[in-house]
Amino acid sequence: CSYSFLLPLFLSFFCGRGKDDAWIITFPENCNFKCIPEEVIAKVLTYLTSVARQNGSDSRFTIILDRRLDTWSSLKMSLQKISSSFPGNLHLVLVLRPTSFLQRTFTDIGFRFSQEDFMLKLPVVMLSSVSDLLTYIDDKQLTTELGGTLQYSHSEWITFRNAIENFALTVKDTAQMLQSFGTELAETELPGDIPAMEEILAIRAERYHLLKKDITAVTKEGKFLLTNLEVPDAEGAVSSRLENDQPTSGDWQTINKLLTQVHDMEIAFDGFWEKHQLKMEQYLQLWKFEQDFQEVTELILNQQAELADVTGTIAQVKQKIKKLENLDENSQDLLAKARFVIIHGHRLAASHHYALDLICQRCNELRYLSDILVNEIRTKRIQLNRTFKMHKLLQQALQCCDEGECLLANQEIDKFQSKEDAQKALQDIENFLEMALPFINYDPETLQYEFGIILSPELKVQMQTIQLKLENIRSIFENQQAGFRNLTDKHVRPIPFVVSASDNLVRSGAPFFHLHKVEYLRFPFSLSFLLAVVYFLIQTERAYVRELFTGYRAEMDNPEMFVLMPPLLRSKRDVLFGNMAEIYEFHNNIFMSSLENCVDAPERVGSCFLERKDDFQMYAKYCQNKPRSEAIWKKYSECAFFQECQRKLKHRLGLDSYLLKPVQRITKYQLLLKELLKYSKDCVGSVELKEALDTMLDLLKSVNDLMHQTAINGYIGNLNELGKMIMQGAFSVWIGHKKGTTKMKDFARFKPMQRHLFLYEKAVVFCKRRVESGEGGDRYPSYSFKHCLKMDELGITEYVKGDNRKFEIWNAGKEEVYIVQASNIDMKMMWLKEIRTILLKQQELLTGKFKHVFSRMGSIRTIQCLRFVIIFYKEWADIYFLLLQLNLLVGDQDSGSCLNYFRK
Repeated sequence: CSYSFLLPLFLSFFCGRGKDDAWIITFPENCNFKCIPEEVIAKVLTYLTSVARQNGSDSRFTIILDRRLDTWSSLKMSLQKISSSFPGNLHLVLVLRPTSFLQRTFTDIGFRFSQEDFMLKLPVVMLSSVSDLLTYIDDKQLTTELGGTLQYSHSEWITFRNAIENFALTVKDTAQMLQSFGTELAETELPGDIPAMEEILAIRAERYHLLKKDITAVTKEGKFLLTNLEVPDAEGAVSSRLENDQPTSGDWQTINKLLTQVHDMEIAFDGFWEKHQLKMEQYLQLWKFEQDFQEVTELILNQQAELADVTGTIAQVKQKIKKLENLDENSQDLLAKARFVIIHGHRLAASHHYALDLICQRCNELRYLSDILVNEIRTKRIQLNRTFKMHKLLQQALQCCDEGECLLANQEIDKFQSKEDAQKALQDIENFLEMALPFINYDPETLQYEFGIILSPELKVQMQTIQLKLENIRSIFENQQAGFRNLTDKHVRPIPFVVSASDNLVRSGAPFFHLHKVEYLRFPFSLSFLLAVVYFLIQTERAYVRELFTGYRAEMDNPEMFVLMPPLLRSKRDVLFGNMAEIYEFHNNIFMSSLENCVDAPERVGSCFLERKDDFQMYAKYCQNKPRSEAIWKKYSECAFFQECQRKLKHRLGLDSYLLKPVQRITKYQLLLKELLKYSKDCVGSVELKEALDTMLDLLKSVNDLMHQTAINGYIGNLNELGKMIMQGAFSVWIGHKKGTTKMKDFARFKPMQRHLFLYEKAVVFCKRRVESGEGGDRYPSYSFKHCLKMDELGITEYVKGDNRKFEIWNAGKEEVYIVQASNIDMKMMWLKEIRTILLKQQELLTGKFKHVFSRMGSIRTIQCLRFVIIFYKEWADIYFLLLQLNLLVGDQDSGSCLNYFRK
């Protein structure tokens, strides 16, 4: 099109076809043709020949060169330019030679001498008149200027070719705009807020409608061009080839092809836009759904966080019950909102949303959260009510204790001068014991079954303490009863509770308060209970020793019982009884006599425990074996041997109850020590009692931790190499990543993993607790090892947004972050305190290494020290830490350079 001004140089194009079926290109008379550069002529000829190829014909061409009014020199130059510029298959060149006599003569002579050169390059035929053209071309294929009958307007053809080329260019530009628009839609980043997304969607919709208008305009233009062309007649296919292959046929096909292309582009563009708009609308819907989901989720989590624990005094528990009812009432609106969001999600899923899986997951998560909230409120209500009931029960039991103490305090000597006074005092004691009987005989296991998990450690201790106090009061009253009965029978004066100045108190087997002095000093009230606790400790120790000697072990060696014993059971005796024989020997031969020596010196009880604290480690061995022992008992408990042993030994309970005695006894000691400490504050021996209590509590914790560690399965290596176990407990755990927010499809799992964590000096071990179902489930848990984090590579984040019970821990060399949720804030703070203590010790240790190493380096420069550190430690983490310490302490240029090097 840029050379369209040159097209008038060519009289006609596609005005006809020769008899040899070649396309005809006519060069009209033009005196300025020789002035046109060859490259321009070449481009115009290239364009004309390409039009023929687009029409689907062959590439043979015939040129009519009209030079009747020209000169030989101009003709010769024209032939040379055509020869060097024609791009196609030139079949024939028909030359109308000059008609003037002189130029005709020059032409004949010049062509004769140059014919050989021309014929080698061009098939040239010299013609004397237009009538000679009819030899090669039919008159219907020639214009009137050349003696033919074909009606042809070259200016109209040029105008129409310009229109076709402009239309083709417009189609190309339109296609590029559509492509550019599609690329922009695909590559443009979407904003992170709903209003901005709505604005972008509106702008894109407006641009879509503008492009649709452009496509409509292009289609209209093409159809207008098409109506100006003669549509090919399919019925005329039988006519001659010359009549059928008209130029308009090729142009019509070209325009029709372009229109088809525009139509296909419009269909594809509409399809693309429909999908894009749908996805954008769904993306916007997803954002709104996600926003509602996050809002409701945060509100539910906040309500869950507001759920109070079940601990506290009776007034606090009552207040928590009232607060829970208000929370339950407020949660109904929140649950209704959650249901609305879920219904919204279901509608989106039903409309074939592209994020179907994520929406379904969100609905399930929200439903799960709602159920959790409802269940937690219901569970908290049950627990708080049970806790309140438990407090009431303990309150009544404590009131019973107070009445008993008051009764003891009011039984003065001068009230028992007659038999009637003694009988009244005896009746008062019997009335009290009858009233206290329900509390005294309340089985702890029954309480555990009735109140379940609400028996917190504090409540358990309180319950056991009150029960122990009731037992002590009962023991004192039973002794009083015996004394008053003797008084009523023998008409003698009662012996009050006194302290003897010289005589010893009770020896083993003797009555506890047996005094001989005539001069009496009344016992202080707290001292009487102190002595009662010591007496109760000794009496229960004697009973414990008797129970350890059950007789079952001896029966396993009795030949008469072999026939009743399964063969495999005989080899399992040491596993069944563990080291019970060792425990029996210790208590019978050593510890019981040590306690009996404390009868007249209660202040020595603490020392008695401390002197034997290493011996009590045998209980750890016993408890560690307990799961194996119970497995054997569960397998053989119904065999005839154990049934016959129980009948023969006249035992009310089975062997398993006696095997549990060491576990119960080691737990009982700390309660008795607490009672002794309560009544001996600021007295001689109280420090030892406190130390003895701490020792027994540490032993209980160690035994408990050891039993849990024994149940860990799947750990490759030796758990003892991880150092001392500091803590263990159950947590909810999520896995996240360090690299900020993730894509919507990569949201972390919502439902937490339930993990049991073990904190050692050198690692945090993650395990999954195995829960046995059914009647035959194990009494002790089992843990499947999952993974562990080394403490020397551990990082912590103490506060996590949304829940003050959560904290994060991670490995410094990995992307995973473990979000850990404790059951309450106190447990979280306890774990964080221990973790910080371990990390601080590690830092102090590394700092000590640093000071030790660099104190030996003298005045050697830092960069030399670095080489030594690398050789000495060989651990990158240690090296980096040492360099960090060095930079903080020294702060010179070398240390800073080294630190930056290791950061890179």
